[in-house]
Amino acid sequence: MAKKQTAGRDKLGALAPKFAELNDDVLFGEVWSREEQLSARDRSMVTIAALFSAGLYPQLKSHLELGKEHGITKEEAVEIVTQLAFYCGWPKAWSTFPLIREVYGEE
Repeated sequence: MAKKQTAGRDKLGALAPKFAELNDDVLFGEVWSREEQLSARDRSMVTIAALFSAGLYPQLKSHLELGKEHGITKEEAVEIVTQLAFYCGWPKAWSTFPLIREVYGEE
């Protein structure tokens, strides 16, 4: 089961308390916990693909870290980005590989 998320409250609680609540309780609480429908690992892959395609690199890095926690290997992360480069943009891949290196190191 997905661990309790508090990033919304930690980072935005004072500024946007309702948004923080929805982030932590609905998105990461109710949606991410539906592991019978889609595993956390698969949800991470889908989320990484969506954030990559939109070029949302700060969130992408966070979800690469979460994906690593959910069992996505460095090799799989590289393969996801290689596949997506052809559909979403070569420069996005160049921007993402350094994030993978930061998250996974030189493992």
